[in-house]
Amino acid sequence: MSLVNGAVDGLQDSLEAAKRELASLKAKVDKADDVKAGLFLEKMEAEQRKTKAKQEMLSHADKQQSYLKELNQSLTLVQDEITTCSKGKQGLMDKLRRCQQELDDRRAEAVTLKQKFKISAQIPDTEVKFLHPHEEEEVGAGSGQLIRGVFTISQRAVLLLKGGQALVSFEEEKVACQILKNSKCVVSCEDTSVEVKPRPITLDPAVKFEVHLDVSREELNVSDIPASMSKERTRDRLELSFSKPSRGGGEVEVVEYDEDSGTGKITFLHPGVAERLALIGRYNVHLKNNTDVKVGPSFEYKLQKFQTFCCSTKRTVLLDDIKDVEDEEDLQDHLEIHFQKPSNSGGEIESIRYASGGKRLQALFGEDPARL
Repeated sequence: MSLVNGAVDGLQDSLEAAKRELASLKAKVDKADDVKAGLFLEKMEAEQRKTKAKQEMLSHADKQQSYLKELNQSLTLVQDEITTCSKGKQGLMDKLRRCQQELDDRRAEAVTLKQKFKISAQIPDTEVKFLHPHEEEEVGAGSGQLIRGVFTISQRAVLLLKGGQALVSFEEEKVACQILKNSKCVVSCEDTSVEVKPRPITLDPAVKFEVHLDVSREELNVSDIPASMSKERTRDRLELSFSKPSRGGGEVEVVEYDEDSGTGKITFLHPGVAERLALIGRYNVHLKNNTDVKVGPSFEYKLQKFQTFCCSTKRTVLLDDIKDVEDEEDLQDHLEIHFQKPSNSGGEIESIRYASGGKRLQALFGEDPARL
């Protein structure tokens, strides 16, 4: 009986131990389920994050493709714009060259026209040839206070002789006509020969006009007047200075003074004083200090009978395309010898001038355009 009771007690203990172990296992299982549930939730969250990250990655990839596409389009547009600008630049450069060439041509034309129609120039001292006396017309009282002159200005015909060209003037027109019938002439030199091409000459229009000049014997122009005092005091000092006979002056009638330009005009009571002072060129006046001013004649002029006329030459021939096979003087001699011979359709030469390569000469024709 005691054995049975002992077995029962042992069985109960084992059962209790099993219950405790079962409870412990249940607790572990619950705990494992909780861990499993947490891991599952974490896995779900990770899957969600992965899906979101994948979507974001795909979105960024799409944006990258879009950006690359836009970049390529922009690069294409920039390249097209660069190409267009390069073409435009080339076109502008071509246009600039054309404009520059046109400007150079216009400048050359302007120089030619200026030379052609130039009527103002520094005229050197030269002897004046009076062709015939001119009877003065009555112009009213006071005309005796003017020195009057009429000058006829006649422009000489001009031709620019370039390097490798020559001008030959013959005594007879028919000789020049015979030479011009030849398309080229072969001129013999010492050890060789040279071909020249006869050309007719076209001269630019020339001008002729008269200058009617009236120089006052009573008035004197004054310039370089310093503005050192008031206008009234300067006028008074000018009158005082030009009134002194010891300085070559005389009695002053009127004084005009322009403060802005520093110029003035002195009118003397008696003629002759202005003439005398104008020849001096400088005159000492007492303003704030003793000062030299510039004096000159007072005059008026008119241009009359202005005419333009065309010049023509029938006895002068231009020889072109001449090669420098010899020095300038020797080659000119050979040209003269050749064109003097009747066997070469030539004749007596009045004048000849040759310009070697690189030179430019200005040929002036006389009143008879055939004469150099």
